[in-house]
Amino acid sequence: MDPGQILQKHGLLDDESLAEVREALTDGMRIDQKAVELGLVTESDALRALGEEAGMPLVDLETMEVDRSLLVGFPAKLIHRQGLFPVARQNGSIIVATSDPFDLYSLDEAGAALGLSIDPVLATQASIAGCVTAHLGVGSETVEGLLARREEEEEDIELLEDISGEDGELDEGAQEASVVTLVNQILIGAIDTRASDVHVESQASGIKIRYRIDGILHDQPTPQEINQFQAAIISRLKIMARLNIAEKRLPQDGRIKLKVHGREVDVRVSVIPMIHGESIVMRLLDKGNLRFSLADLGMEPSVKKIFDEAISSPHGIVLVTGPTGSGKTTTLYSALLEIQDEDTKIITTEDPVEYQLEGINQIQVHSKIGLTFAVSLRSILRHDPDVVLVGEIRDHETAENAIQASLTGHLVFSTLHTNDATSAFTRLVDMGIEPFLVASTIEAIVAQRLVRALCIHCRESYEPREEDLPSDFPWDAYNAQDEPLYRAKGCRECRELGYSGRQGVFELCPTTDNVRQLAHNRASSWEIRQAALADGMLTLRQDAWRNALAGITSIDEVLRVTKGDRS
Repeated sequence: MDPGQILQKHGLLDDESLAEVREALTDGMRIDQKAVELGLVTESDALRALGEEAGMPLVDLETMEVDRSLLVGFPAKLIHRQGLFPVARQNGSIIVATSDPFDLYSLDEAGAALGLSIDPVLATQASIAGCVTAHLGVGSETVEGLLARREEEEEDIELLEDISGEDGELDEGAQEASVVTLVNQILIGAIDTRASDVHVESQASGIKIRYRIDGILHDQPTPQEINQFQAAIISRLKIMARLNIAEKRLPQDGRIKLKVHGREVDVRVSVIPMIHGESIVMRLLDKGNLRFSLADLGMEPSVKKIFDEAISSPHGIVLVTGPTGSGKTTTLYSALLEIQDEDTKIITTEDPVEYQLEGINQIQVHSKIGLTFAVSLRSILRHDPDVVLVGEIRDHETAENAIQASLTGHLVFSTLHTNDATSAFTRLVDMGIEPFLVASTIEAIVAQRLVRALCIHCRESYEPREEDLPSDFPWDAYNAQDEPLYRAKGCRECRELGYSGRQGVFELCPTTDNVRQLAHNRASSWEIRQAALADGMLTLRQDAWRNALAGITSIDEVLRVTKGDRS
């Protein structure tokens, strides 16, 4: 019985769809494979049907515990080229997963290599590929091919003189097709896991690759042999970023533009020489997943209402504060798009321009040639804008120009590095701005952080114990609601992390009369904070607790990201 008849027997294809598959069939492809490609059958359903006929059960590799010792003697080519993966020992035989129930020759070859009988099971190509990455490392297939090629070359060619280091890395290392593929696999792996940053670190033991996913760094397994191609990998990334590969003593910054899975991805590259070689950090800006919307930021409705009023002001300054990577740019871009219309001219000056926004005029700062925030801001005002965004207020000159812009009838958005909202007032005074100017121009200040959102597929409810929670946990609010607390667990959907995506938590301090008077009188940030709290300000910690009580995030995330409120 051929594969088409098997699928038809199991009710997966009818006469019409089977005829459609046969008509579209190309050389070298089976009917079941073509049916999957056409979307008429899922791969798992097809494998289940074929497996029942062949006596091979379909298994879920993600729920099985892999015996890593089996990988030592298992032929690498059978894993990477034939798609086999050894899973476990059972009664003197080895369970081997395959996605091709008709490839019996490869199974026989595995049995002969190991000297044991093979007990085959079926698994999808994606689950086998996931096991290969998890247990052998990112790019292991490409590394295996590189090593095989190196062995062939060593047998056939004897070098009579060394190739110079720079030429060798550029010509024979970085530009070799397999190295290009390996680097691509590292980047695609990061994009597929929603990583925001890729860290390629040179250490004494070799190269180390880490992805930052939802704000947390995760080690990526890599084959030990990848260390032999460390110089080639780094040179390839520098070539992609249009950097000088011969310069290994000074830091360099560059940019890579990619298209992955039909989506545009902008990569900011930073190279810094370390004691064991150059290390590279890449910030991934996935334009395909880009969504700028105030409604999606997660602001509490009453907070969003005040923020909407602030960004609709005809003039003044709206500041967003927080550490690097806390989502300040996303909040500002969302605010700009909220107020953008044909009657409003918006100009931004940024370092760097992270995302290009349609209908908004954006300037890239170049400090090396003298185009700073302060200089560009002075020029912007000659272009008759209504709204101006300054990427960051870093110094007295930029702060002074932003103040002057707001006093001359412009609405100014910017960021500042402070730990909470009310500290921004004293920070500007410390920069040399007169307190009365700070008090009269600032409309609102937002401090924000990002907490990881619990995976909705696997989060589990639990009853908290008082001794396990901090003293500021809102017991009254918890007892007044019917919803339980949730904590992270981990499943296939979230790659066993327990979290998927991030959620903003916000502390919004509008400049009320009380706050304005204190700022004018050079009051301390603590005094301003007390006045803001008395006027109803919700702190970062309180907003984080709100998200935990709503089941959006966990208690662990609240404690990791926010400090307890001072009394």
